[in-house]
Amino acid sequence: MKKTIILGAAFVALAATAPAVLQAQQMPAPVIAVVNTDQILGTCTQCTAAQAQIQTQVNQVQARVQTLQTQIQTEASALEPLVRALNGAQPDAALATRINNFETMRQNADREINASRERIQRNLNYVRQQIGQRIQPALQTVSQQRGANLVLDASQALTFAPALDITTAVLAIVNQNNTPLNVNAPAAPTPAPAGARPATPTPAPAQPNRPRPQGR
Repeated sequence: MKKTIILGAAFVALAATAPAVLQAQQMPAPVIAVVNTDQILGTCTQCTAAQAQIQTQVNQVQARVQTLQTQIQTEASALEPLVRALNGAQPDAALATRINNFETMRQNADREINASRERIQRNLNYVRQQIGQRIQPALQTVSQQRGANLVLDASQALTFAPALDITTAVLAIVNQNNTPLNVNAPAAPTPAPAGARPATPTPAPAQPNRPRPQGR
């Protein structure tokens, strides 16, 4: 009976402290704010300047693509009647060399165009990364000022009250940074050749055997 009374008292004590424990574990009520990051990316002062530079890079690549395509089409048009005239026969050395040079030119053009497009994509991602680094502290500042503990991107909200939108305030802070964005991403790392093995460390030189002292 005494054991039952002790267990009963312990249960009552636990029940008495349970509300305080649960209250300490409760999460605060959400205070939501909404930001339109696409609008910031498209309208911030340094963002528009960087976009103009990226567009210049795109235009340069497009012009280069047009030049390469014209060169390839011109040589293809010149080779077509010569190859047709062979009527299945093997070309002579001069024509074979010209055909090989044409294939090399086309392959080099493909590699150049692909490399240029990949470079522009890296530059664009690099610009977005830098903008994100400027948006994040601005978001923290504005959310603290508004007392928000949860910020959603406008693309994730189906609908929201205009009073929840903090885009204008965030954009104003982002625009305070007048440092131009770098539109040239670091070069992509060169992949290691297939099957390459790490360099074997040079073994330390062997220590010469020292003569042992002779016992007396």
